Amino acid sequence: MAETTIWGIHGGRTGDADTLFLKRNFVAVGWVKIGDLLQLGDAREAFKAAVAEAYPEKKPGAIPNNAGQLYRFAKEMRPGDLVLYPSKRVRKVHLGQIKGDYRYDPSGESNCPHRRPVTWLKHCPRTQFSQGALYEIDSALSLFQVKNYADEFRAAIEGKHVAPEPTEDESAAVVAEDIERNTRDFIIKTLAQELKGHRFTDLVAHVLNLMRYRTRVAPEGPDGGVDIIAHRDELGFEPPPIKVQVKSSESSIGAPIVQALYGNVDASEFGLLVTLGSFTNQAKNFAKGKSNLRLIDAEELVELILGHYDEFDPTYKGVLPLPKVYVPQPVTGEEE
Repeated sequence: MAETTIWGIHGGRTGDADTLFLKRNFVAVGWVKIGDLLQLGDAREAFKAAVAEAYPEKKPGAIPNNAGQLYRFAKEMRPGDLVLYPSKRVRKVHLGQIKGDYRYDPSGESNCPHRRPVTWLKHCPRTQFSQGALYEIDSALSLFQVKNYADEFRAAIEGKHVAPEPTEDESAAVVAEDIERNTRDFIIKTLAQELKGHRFTDLVAHVLNLMRYRTRVAPEGPDGGVDIIAHRDELGFEPPPIKVQVKSSESSIGAPIVQALYGNVDASEFGLLVTLGSFTNQAKNFAKGKSNLRLIDAEELVELILGHYDEFDPTYKGVLPLPKVYVPQPVTGEEE
């Protein structure tokens, strides 16, 4: 496995390729106007010409870039190569192996017609990897080769945990458009490592306090499924109270846990479940029809933290040091 090439692939800015990638077991790229890449032969110049003809609005500098990604996907990627997909929806890095040759399939998900079958081997939380490895796989390209931190991802596939020493590359400046993503990764990774269990519950209570709720935190130990009671008034008499359950795990929370919390919530009360992970579709569907039930995953929790960070207690600012910086606004890239 040490010699096997590792490819990284993105599924669009919104992560809308999750179904095709993870449930139908393909990796794919777009450029839908070009058609079957096998008709272009083996010459790189043919790929450049095809991109230029299909997308005349593209800037000249973008054409070799786009054509190169298509060429690598159709001609250089091989069955047996490893591939990783950093999903935006569930904040995991999915690691798999290419199982077949390139195929063109414009049916179904027509925005991703260029495909290769894949077998997924591991599904790892982003926090398992070093910041340098995350920088590398957050490439702006749809398809790219993983080189600098390839051994770290190979170790993850083999079930090993590698935590390399930080290098100068990891502290190097990243492009402006990556800063927000890297900040979010840092927050979730730090919370997962530094504020496990009851300490994470205290942080959630602190965020609720900054949102002008009064909170009562259950003592450490068995809590009957409710970790925090939140309310608007000082004495806790003003209805409706909010019963909060907190999960510091990075795994996906399923419907049974959400249903158990809701079973503790009366019709005149609200239920809130906060997690450092994500929720399954079944959990989301259960909560969707409940007007007095809210689910907050890691992404939304980060939004709340950033929205109230200026008011944070110094203790939590020490755990999450986030100095304010100013960066240039990047120009949006071309669409595929």
